[in-house]
Amino acid sequence: MVRLSIQNIKKKHDSIEVLHGVSFDVHAGEVISLLGINGAGKSTLSNIIATLCPPTSGNILYNGKSIYEDLMAYRFKIGLCPQSPNLHPELTIEQNLYFAGRAYHLTHGQATEKAKELISVFSLEKYKESKPKTLSGGYKQRALLARTLMHDPDIIILDEPTVGLDPHIRKELWEEIKILRKKNKSVILTTHYMDEAEELSDRVVVLDKGIIKFIDTPQNLKADFKKSNLESVFIELTS
Repeated sequence: MVRLSIQNIKKKHDSIEVLHGVSFDVHAGEVISLLGINGAGKSTLSNIIATLCPPTSGNILYNGKSIYEDLMAYRFKIGLCPQSPNLHPELTIEQNLYFAGRAYHLTHGQATEKAKELISVFSLEKYKESKPKTLSGGYKQRALLARTLMHDPDIIILDEPTVGLDPHIRKELWEEIKILRKKNKSVILTTHYMDEAEELSDRVVVLDKGIIKFIDTPQNLKADFKKSNLESVFIELTS
């Protein structure tokens, strides 16, 4: 089932066209990765999908309806996990989750129960009464992902979710992303780690100077380019 349809999205910054008519669909229960070198347009595209900035032209459909007909309703269906931790520094982890739930109109009881559930899922029990500055990078990222899921969004946008993390913490977060797929969520992943994209993605979108060069499964791309891993494909595509 097509959950999100990106239709001919264009974006200009100071008369420079950053995205040149980008189009693709995102399905329910799919992890799709946006790949490209710096300046390829993936962050701009991710921000447009997250409604952090508008496109110059084009449309995005959620379940067949333009998101621009009711942006607020669409925002209740998406969850954004940013690259840089932005948890409230004066609130505990539990309070950060609770107030995120309340911001999405969960009742006091619902927000309390959901925070408790996610604290357990992400093994944050021992840190629930701690402030963000006391957490390691890995646990901050777990808390960010937990906050992203407080309102049970259909679409989860992950912007470099494992950058700078230890390998074993990266693998743990990978497992959480796989669980989201099993729950029929749509995950849009921006990453520079090709092993991450290869492990997690149902499909990858390779952007170059604001244009989609390829969109396919990692397996098909490796077969087409006769490479043993996605990183080698990516280097050939972007060199």
